[in-house]
Amino acid sequence: MKTIWELDFYSRPILDENKKKIWEILICETPSSVATDPDSLFRYSRFCSSSKVNSGELRDAILEAMEQSQSRPNKIRFFRRQMNNMIVKACKDLAIPSAPSRRTLTLYQWMQQRENEVYPQEAGYDAKAASSPSVQYESAIAQPLPDAILGQKWALVSLEAQAFAEMPEWEIAFQESFPLSPFGLSQTTPIPGIILFSSRAVPMAGWMSGLELGCVKVMENREDRSKNPRLLLETGVNESWILANLNTSQLLKEGESFEQAKKNSQGIHFLAIQANPESESFAGFWLMQDLS
Repeated sequence: MKTIWELDFYSRPILDENKKKIWEILICETPSSVATDPDSLFRYSRFCSSSKVNSGELRDAILEAMEQSQSRPNKIRFFRRQMNNMIVKACKDLAIPSAPSRRTLTLYQWMQQRENEVYPQEAGYDAKAASSPSVQYESAIAQPLPDAILGQKWALVSLEAQAFAEMPEWEIAFQESFPLSPFGLSQTTPIPGIILFSSRAVPMAGWMSGLELGCVKVMENREDRSKNPRLLLETGVNESWILANLNTSQLLKEGESFEQAKKNSQGIHFLAIQANPESESFAGFWLMQDLS
């Protein structure tokens, strides 16, 4: 099983003796399934001064993290585009693939916890600086899916949260998920999702598995605002793909219900791919969270 890490390297709301912001490197392990114990995931943190913000410092931190974890990641994900060059270089120096991604959910939860519980306890904590947003995503113009992997049909559905306890037993060719326990959802909370049906289900799932899937959302048509909203798949940190056009009143209603269900489930939802509605297996299944 592949080991994936999530990484952030950025300034924190803590000032040093020269009134310069302290920087921090955070590294954590991505859970491999819904059955992963969140407390078992590897975590690493390291403060550094603003004068040491460079790829060499980051490379050394990743090496130290590998020594502590006694493992080597197959890939490192990061969300902060302004640190792209530095992170990519540090990872390249260590021959570790890196990817800008919205699938840094464990990292995001950890950052929130540190902002609330850790940084305020540090000498030099600057409450005013802590009020600024730290995680932002901007979507690019939506692209059509490649013709070769277009689905023939699709459906908006939902599963109760308790159903995902059995996900490790499902037959799935390509997948990624995360434990739901940290979110405090009730067992009966509906988790909304979309199922795409395609005669080329496995190639479609294989192609999507390389996209760093972020979330599915209903968005207005930015290229032509006179047209109906669309169902989009957002990937990487700013890619967007058109899954479906909501071109009837019924589809618009379903889209609205999908977005409301996402709000009720803290943004958690899923994307699935099957050969047909009668299939008992999945070519692809991804659990996601809309952080927006």
